Amino acid sequence: MASSSKLLAFLPLLLLSSSFVSRVALAAPDYSEALKKAILFFEAQRSGKLPANQRVQWRGDSAVRDGSTAGVDLSGGYYDSGDNVKFGLPMAFTVTMLAWGAIEFGSQLQAAEQLRLTEEAIRWGTDYLLKTHPEPNVVYAEVGAGASDHVCWQRPEDMTTPRTVAVVNQDHPGSDLAGETAAALAASSIVFRSSDAQYAHLLVTHAKQLFVFANNFKGRYSDSIPDARTFYPSTSYDDELLWAAAWLYHATKEQQYLDYLHNANNIGGGQSYFSWDDKFVGAQTLVAKLVLQGKLAKEGRWQEYQQGAEGYICSCIQKGSFNIRRTPGGLLWWQDGNNLQYTSAATFILVAYAGYLASAGGAPPLQCPGGAAKPTELVHFARSQVDYILGQNPKSMSYMVGFGSSYPAQVHHRAASIVSINHDPSPVGCSDGFSEWFNKDAPNPNVLVGAVVGGPDVNDAYNGVRSNSAQTEPSTYTAGALVGVLARLTAP
Repeated sequence: MASSSKLLAFLPLLLLSSSFVSRVALAAPDYSEALKKAILFFEAQRSGKLPANQRVQWRGDSAVRDGSTAGVDLSGGYYDSGDNVKFGLPMAFTVTMLAWGAIEFGSQLQAAEQLRLTEEAIRWGTDYLLKTHPEPNVVYAEVGAGASDHVCWQRPEDMTTPRTVAVVNQDHPGSDLAGETAAALAASSIVFRSSDAQYAHLLVTHAKQLFVFANNFKGRYSDSIPDARTFYPSTSYDDELLWAAAWLYHATKEQQYLDYLHNANNIGGGQSYFSWDDKFVGAQTLVAKLVLQGKLAKEGRWQEYQQGAEGYICSCIQKGSFNIRRTPGGLLWWQDGNNLQYTSAATFILVAYAGYLASAGGAPPLQCPGGAAKPTELVHFARSQVDYILGQNPKSMSYMVGFGSSYPAQVHHRAASIVSINHDPSPVGCSDGFSEWFNKDAPNPNVLVGAVVGGPDVNDAYNGVRSNSAQTEPSTYTAGALVGVLARLTAP
């Protein structure tokens, strides 16, 4: 799985390097093509019985009996990255971000003929998340075990690792998991409101129950599930509760969720990142949207939310009191190990907030310690980060697989690195996968189109060998945030 360690990385304002400046004059990448590939990636990550319209033909049905050991149907959903485990927290965050992108940039997705496919990607996730919530105070958090999965290298279609089931409930709480699942379902209900009102109602009904469960039985899910603690440890659940309340308010307009946001003790401070583990910035941005729309007064607690969101944005665009570090080539930098997940999430906040500012009419530009910033500047900075990811960088390679003429060939991904079961159905054993495929110094037999890998290090260097999971492993939550950003960039 992708790295889950965190690093606060605020540094003083950095000057643009010559390599960054040189990229400005280059022709923009084809954002429409990148968008289509990013959405296609989710089909490669599908678990369960694949649909008739499956486009990624080198994948097959997998884990169709998930949940059977617990007497429930937990088939479906997504593998989070290059492994064969279904981790609930990052999966739900991925769905929330896909839904947010469809909400904010639905017209651009429609113009690019990708809205229906984005909705299919969302629904593949929400159908599974509904299964994980069979009763009000129960959420199935994980299927498979990271510890056993990571000692095997097998295609998901013929894996022999245990498909154990982990659950949170009243006795073993998981406010963060329940809150994020509530956020995903609430946000998705907005997406499907006009096309499938009955489904949207079902989603918001579950979201409300999940929020009650998360708030009444508080605790971190990774304290209840040891395996999750190793791979996706949660630092807090306060952020997920705010995030869920914000999405439920946007979905229902019910005052109780606004009251919850107003009365919360912890709304986050100067957050340095936005990710599957820390949603304070996301909640702050959703509240700030209401302030900019004139639906909430810019004072008191609501102003604190807006200040939190804008402080993060200013630090990203290098106009904050302290700024996010950048590589010599200009990439925002947080940590070794899947740094691009934070970059993609940051660019989403930038383009979303730029839209809120632009729609606010007479609202003044964003006021940062380092100077004012107009909406166009936020979009321009986000574009610089996306351009870096798509090939305008010191390595002159795209970190999106299948995009451009040079991209990662040895992606750390079980399914992509082993010959397709549709080409050779011979089972691949647990250890055989390492000897025959993982250690093979050759490109993956299957191109994982649209996957965004972990990315370069702090010096713009990239070691693209399969064993270097910190740099070569992709994740659904990286692509989930980029879908909305790429949709926005397809427009002027």
